[in-house]
Amino acid sequence: MNRALITGGAGFIGSHLVQKLIEKGYDVTVLDNLLEQIHGVYPVKTSPLFCSIKDKVRFIKGDVCDKTLLELALEDVDYVIHLAAETGTGQSMYEIKRYIDVNIGGTALLLDILTNTKNHVKRVAVAESRAIYGEGKYHCEKCGDVYPTERKDEDMAKGDFECHCPKCGGMVTLVATTEDSTIHPSSVYGIGKQVQGQLVHLICKTIGIESVSFRFQNVYGPGQSLTNPYTGILSIFSNRIKSHKCINIFEDGKETRDFVYIDDVVDATIAGMEVPKANGHVFNIGTGVATSVLTVAQTLCKHYGIEVPLTVSGNYRMGDIRHNYADITLAKQILGFKPKWTFDAGIKQFTEWVNCQELQTDNYEASLEEMKQKGLFK
Repeated sequence: MNRALITGGAGFIGSHLVQKLIEKGYDVTVLDNLLEQIHGVYPVKTSPLFCSIKDKVRFIKGDVCDKTLLELALEDVDYVIHLAAETGTGQSMYEIKRYIDVNIGGTALLLDILTNTKNHVKRVAVAESRAIYGEGKYHCEKCGDVYPTERKDEDMAKGDFECHCPKCGGMVTLVATTEDSTIHPSSVYGIGKQVQGQLVHLICKTIGIESVSFRFQNVYGPGQSLTNPYTGILSIFSNRIKSHKCINIFEDGKETRDFVYIDDVVDATIAGMEVPKANGHVFNIGTGVATSVLTVAQTLCKHYGIEVPLTVSGNYRMGDIRHNYADITLAKQILGFKPKWTFDAGIKQFTEWVNCQELQTDNYEASLEEMKQKGLFK
C-alpha cells in the first residue's frame, strides 16, 4: 500500500486530494493546523473540509513549522504532497513575517528533516502558484515576447490599468504563460511560492528524492472557503450576491485570470505524483483560458438567479496583477492532463454547493479597510 503525507491536507485542495487518494487505495496522513481564517472558530465541529476527511486519515493537528510533529507525520510515508501554506496575495503584503515563516520556513524544515533523518520518501510534490510569474507573458510587436514589471501607482490612479512593454513602453498583447517564462513575483506570497519550489527541486535532487511542482492557477469549486475574505473572488462575490449587496469590480473589470476546477487540479496532482517522467519538472496547471473578473461576477449572478449592482469602480490593490493564463502544453504532454471542466459548468457545480451552505458573515469590507490603512488599496 502506498502511503502519502499531505501537509495542509484539511484545506480546499488537500481535502479533495485526500478523498481521491483513498479511493485509489492510498493510506493517507494529514498534517494541518486548522487555521481559523480557513476553517472557522470551531473547525472540529463546523469545518466542512475537515469533517470530510477526519475519519478517513491519520490526522495530526499542528503547524508545519513544528519539527516534532513534522517528524511524526513523515514516519513510514512514501510520498509527500506539500500544500501547507498561508494564502492571500494582498494579506501577504502586510503580514510579511507570518507568510515567510510558514511558506518558506515550513518548507525548509521539511527538507531539513528529509536530509538529516532516515525516511522512506520517494517523491515530494509541492504547490507553487501562478503568482510567481507576477504579470503573465506578453508580446510586443517591436520587442517580441516581454514580461512587464508591476504596474505603477500613478498610472492606475489615472485609470491606465493595462501593462506596457518594459523595453519600449508600447502596447502589448497577452499570450499564454509558459513554464520557462520570466519569474518576477509582485507579492510576498508569490516570492514565498517561488522559493518553495526552488528549495524542493534543489534539495530533493541533492539527496536522491524525486520532486515535482505545480504552478496552480485560480483553483475553485465546492468546498473552498466561504469565510476567508483575503482569497477567492468566487467566495467573496458569492457572499455579496446572496446577501443582495452590490459588487465592487476593481479596475475596469477587464483584468483576467485562469480559473481551474478542483477536480482537474486533483487529477493533475496525482498524475504528478505517480507518473515517472514527471520527476524534476514544474507544471502549469490551469485551463489555458483567460476569464475576466466582470465575466466572473456576471456568471455567478446567472447561476444564483440573483441580480445585484456590479459597480466597475476603478479601485485597485497594489501588488495585484493585470492578466495571467497558463500554457498547459507540458502538463498535457507528460502528465496526460486535460481539463474536463469549462468555467460555466464548474461555476454551476460551485453555486449549487454554495446554495446548500449557510450564508457567511461578509467580512469583505473590513478586509478592504485593513488594506486601505496599509496603503495597499486605492
